[in-house]
Amino acid sequence: MVDGRKPGEYPAYWEADVVLRNGSTAHLRPIRATDADALQALHRGQSEASVYLRYFTYKSALTAKELKRFTEVDHVDRVAFVVLRGEAIIGVGRYDRLEDRKQAEVAFNISDAYQGMGVGSILLEHLAAAARENGIERFCAEVLPENRKMLTVFAEAGYEVKRHFDEGVVMLEFPIDPTERSRAVMESREHRAEAQSLRELLTASSVAVIGASRAWGSIGYTLLENVIEGGFTGAVYGINPKAFELAGMISYASLAEVPGPVDLAVIAVPQSEITAVINDCAAFGVKGLLVVTGGYEDEGRDGLVRQRELVRLARANGMRMIGPASLGVLNTDPAVRLNASVSPGMPSPGSLGLFSQSAAIGVLLYAASSRRSVGLGTFISAGNRADVSGNDAMQFWEDDPGTSAVGLYLESFGNPRKFSRIARRLSRSKPVIVAKSDVMGLRLPPGHAVRTTQAPLGAVDAMLRQSGVIRVQTNEELMDIAQIVAAQPLPAGDGVAVLTNSVALASVVADAAEQHGLRVIHNVSDIALEDGQSGALPLLATRLAGLLADEAVHSAVICLLPARGISTLALAETIRRCAGSSGKPVVVAFTGITDASVPVEGLLDTELTEAGNQLGLPCYSSPGQAVIALAAVVRYAQWRARDFGEPTLPAGIDSDRAAVLIDAARAKVGGTDLLRLPREQAAALLACYGIQVLESVEFATADQAVAAAGRLGWPVAIKTREANLRHRLDLGGVRLNITDEAVLRSNIEHMRETLAPYGDHELEIQSMAPGGQGCVVRALEDPLLGPLISFGLAGDAVNLLDDWAHGIPPLTNTDLAELVRTPRAAARLFGYQGLPPVDVGLLEDFLNRVARMKDEHPEVSLLEFNPVMASDSGLTVLSAEVWIGNPEQRTDSARRALSS
Repeated sequence: MVDGRKPGEYPAYWEADVVLRNGSTAHLRPIRATDADALQALHRGQSEASVYLRYFTYKSALTAKELKRFTEVDHVDRVAFVVLRGEAIIGVGRYDRLEDRKQAEVAFNISDAYQGMGVGSILLEHLAAAARENGIERFCAEVLPENRKMLTVFAEAGYEVKRHFDEGVVMLEFPIDPTERSRAVMESREHRAEAQSLRELLTASSVAVIGASRAWGSIGYTLLENVIEGGFTGAVYGINPKAFELAGMISYASLAEVPGPVDLAVIAVPQSEITAVINDCAAFGVKGLLVVTGGYEDEGRDGLVRQRELVRLARANGMRMIGPASLGVLNTDPAVRLNASVSPGMPSPGSLGLFSQSAAIGVLLYAASSRRSVGLGTFISAGNRADVSGNDAMQFWEDDPGTSAVGLYLESFGNPRKFSRIARRLSRSKPVIVAKSDVMGLRLPPGHAVRTTQAPLGAVDAMLRQSGVIRVQTNEELMDIAQIVAAQPLPAGDGVAVLTNSVALASVVADAAEQHGLRVIHNVSDIALEDGQSGALPLLATRLAGLLADEAVHSAVICLLPARGISTLALAETIRRCAGSSGKPVVVAFTGITDASVPVEGLLDTELTEAGNQLGLPCYSSPGQAVIALAAVVRYAQWRARDFGEPTLPAGIDSDRAAVLIDAARAKVGGTDLLRLPREQAAALLACYGIQVLESVEFATADQAVAAAGRLGWPVAIKTREANLRHRLDLGGVRLNITDEAVLRSNIEHMRETLAPYGDHELEIQSMAPGGQGCVVRALEDPLLGPLISFGLAGDAVNLLDDWAHGIPPLTNTDLAELVRTPRAAARLFGYQGLPPVDVGLLEDFLNRVARMKDEHPEVSLLEFNPVMASDSGLTVLSAEVWIGNPEQRTDSARRALSS
């Protein structure tokens, strides 16, 4: 049995939807015996040159024997994948295990029409993942020298390929374990393909509104009108079989009547018609779909099943899908001007990219940006996020020159580890603001087929912080920050100048700034604005310029009470002109203004640069809002400027040996059960990662305890095996520093009397560990976050106060250092109250080993080390638990696949 499968059993979990280099999609799955006709069709459609390069000879057709061999595989020693567009095979890749059971030979055949689109690279990634699962370590291949495309596939895969010539054939061989380079290559290709798939939707040159209506106020009418009134620069087609004219244009009864190609189909038809419409789009060659039709979220599980079928149908025919229940998409680029949404008008142009899931939240987010005059570059409402997700949006925005900052309102995660990876990469070049609720991950939003979390509170926030994301709770908070990062430069540090026209206000603002981690360099409150524009504005500009000229000042907060004779717009113009020449961000709070007609919030005095970036002065009605938003931007800038570190491989790790031990244990696990490894097996597994656990011995009699103490070495400790009592000195669950036999016998007797009210618990004996600070380390496989590492200081800090730090592997040396220092009680590790500091390097090395083990082996469902004694001279693990389970298939393996 392999990974729970019997030889020959079809591995359905190997199926995947994939994105090709041109942004279109396809379906990849293991080959089936019923694929013989489709495989023959692929072969017969190939050019003579392609057939020769694959088989080293020309054959017009495959024989029945060849078709049988190629399509009937056992999915273990012989594996083959096909890539499908609709029902047609556009590529096939296979491996055959050789006499050396650790090696297999690979071969590929890609349709002439799809060569150069990355099909071969995708097949190689999936074959390698399947081979590793089946215990294969190396691939080899024979390639003709003139087959440059296939040689390029191998050369650019990121593996260390050895090659030599033998009788006119290039012989290739390479190990298939993922390397840093191969993962980087995979991520780069995935990034380019997924970015292109969304670019095809957002920069469409032709749009068809299917379900367009003549009825004013209907969704179909609104969508068509908004595309036209928004000034879309491409071709627009209204599709309605019952209307002759729509929005002043000739309508078409079906896509088949449309005279030109269609890039984006906007679908607003009843649910009962959507499947037929998608089939029509596939037949017509539409590139992408925007499904506004909703209702699936109201139908529970049945709705999710039908929703998944829409996605399957779209992807299998090369199309990405936004929705269902989408509010729509917007692109303000003058070359596109696409308003394929129900929003009544085009927003102001700018460089902020916005993403929302449900349509309701999309309305709130769009309204907030419009009210603040924050210009948008692109806006995407994913609706039920059945296909296109926030991950796809971030892939697009990373490369989009028209996007300078990103805001996302998330109600769920699709692939959280992928989100963390993309967000961390994107955040290094562009600010990423994420609004999420505190219960995100604990329950499912309607219509979202996602997983819930079992991780402790704070773990999701820790993942976001680790990714460099600016996390907020509401769409208004998101806009508070967005109006800074979208229209102002980033601060170079935390030094801030406070400038007000009120002494009392200056004190309040300065206190707030310091509370939020800013250093107040100057606090100026003597600006007089009562003499009108003639002298006040130049004085304000002069004072502000002087403050910003100080190298210790990296940003400024200006808070102004109402001034007679000077409008807020005049003040904003003066301040922005002065701030613009400094290259430092400035925010303003206009407080105390009760006239609703006076603009006090949002971007004032805006302009658009030639590059499409919006410049403006971020303004707020409350000083607190201004300070909180600026402080968040400062923290982000500090994160971006830091040393991110590198992953480090601890010495003495044997991952292969660990895999053998885990596989042996997992064979005893059924279904969703978990197996706690016996102490000896756990110790053997942990030793593969250089983790040694101080030996302990269970005993039933005092004589057995004495014998064990003699072998382990005095002094010793005795503990109950009961998890809730074994660390409780106050309840008699542990006795320490027992130095001889008589004291040991006496303590055992007394301990059993003390514990009697709590039940009859087993006892164990252990040598005394060196003194130090007790720590707790946990690692679990979470349905939402994947592998999660948690660290805290033993005792009340974690038991009562939940004082944990969390990290998502892989962890760099910088991540490890932060993990150790994040708990509030971590001060005890660094010389607290005269105690010597512990060797933090050993603690970081231990956490690195745990993180490596958890990252490499999802079958390890739970690890707990409690306590880990850290001192100035060493580190001792006193207790360890290891639980093994059958995890869901990983969503972050070294193969590209779309997730829903």
